[in-house]
Amino acid sequence: MVSTFRYLNMRDGSAQGVPHTRATAPPEAARPGATPFASIALLLQGGGALGAYQAGVDERLLEAGIKPTWVAGISIGAINSAIIAGNPRAERVAKLRSFWEKVSNAGDGGASDDWTGLLTGDAVRGWANQMAAGRVLSHGVPGFFQPRMPPPYLPLANRGATSYYDTAMLEGTLNKLVDFDRINSREMRLSVGAVNVRTGNFAYVDNAVDTIAAKHIMASGALPPGFDAVQIDGEHYWDGGLVSKTPLDWVLSARSGLDTLVLQVDLWSASGEIPRDLSEVAVRMKEVQFSSRTRAATDKFRKMAELRTAFKELLAQMPAALADTPQARLLAEASDDAVYNIVQLVYRSPNDEGQSKDFEFSRRTMNEHWRSGYDDAALTLSHPQIMALLAAGQSPAIYDFLTSRHASAATNTLKEVSHELAG
Repeated sequence: MVSTFRYLNMRDGSAQGVPHTRATAPPEAARPGATPFASIALLLQGGGALGAYQAGVDERLLEAGIKPTWVAGISIGAINSAIIAGNPRAERVAKLRSFWEKVSNAGDGGASDDWTGLLTGDAVRGWANQMAAGRVLSHGVPGFFQPRMPPPYLPLANRGATSYYDTAMLEGTLNKLVDFDRINSREMRLSVGAVNVRTGNFAYVDNAVDTIAAKHIMASGALPPGFDAVQIDGEHYWDGGLVSKTPLDWVLSARSGLDTLVLQVDLWSASGEIPRDLSEVAVRMKEVQFSSRTRAATDKFRKMAELRTAFKELLAQMPAALADTPQARLLAEASDDAVYNIVQLVYRSPNDEGQSKDFEFSRRTMNEHWRSGYDDAALTLSHPQIMALLAAGQSPAIYDFLTSRHASAATNTLKEVSHELAG
């Protein structure tokens, strides 16, 4: 058993050489439950303070009796993933709530949100959000990170400082809220991604073959220059979001031959409105930069599925001698009949959230993000087709009931504006 981000020989599980990027995830074992799927993967993207949305999604999934068998995350998604995998089902929501209430307690018990919650209007609410974000920049976040003193940009600062904030306290928070013995018992599979600072390679630690500790979760969320790299077994790791915002490719690479339900929870929307001023340009630029490109990944997977189906049909028509060649056997192994339903839940920001929304940790905003995730999950789960197994040739089935809702709302708004102008 290894305890770091390493390349593994998938045949015998032994570590080889220095850390490298794994080409594929180890296969997943079937874990039948109340759904038709043998595997249910919950994938959590990075996005800082927006991560409370993922906690709301998980709460609604639990109420619906949907039990993920594999949870994978990057950055704040790795923290939420560890809390989910590291607690019994009955305690998950309480532990998620404990974390998010702790980090949204900006030194005043959330009291400053009492009066900002009374504010209305996008401009005023936006101002309140910026004030809360400024408080985080100057004071840090309880149980998560605090400013380095003296600040690294001052002449008296330590010349060896490589980040603005110190995240040492996060290790204690994680160890308090996460049972890592439970994670390493493999009751639920957990994967988190990070980037090797020295090589630039993207790597995962996966409890299917690795022993996971708090340091691995911290490494996945060590976003520079705000946070310092985390050292593990002589190597230094930064936030996995520098390379990929979503663990979708990792999970799909497992090729386990299992009918799989994938719940992809993204915190940055790749689609959005045309900016109307410089402030909105900054917001839109950040969304485009940090969005997970889930659509591109699913389109690529769909194309591969079409090729696999075509080969399976061709294989049935091959003469026995041709079907028994090494080339045909290799393609046959990659052409399983597993069915994949990929369900996308993408957070869409209200107009009052600015470019600091990923580090605006006010209690009011945290609760709004949580509620938004809960409501979006409820809407998505109201569509029974996400639980239907299609024929292998029709896989993957990709569902997104939220983007169309937002697009419809935007269209209706434009119609109302046009009507008013015409009047």
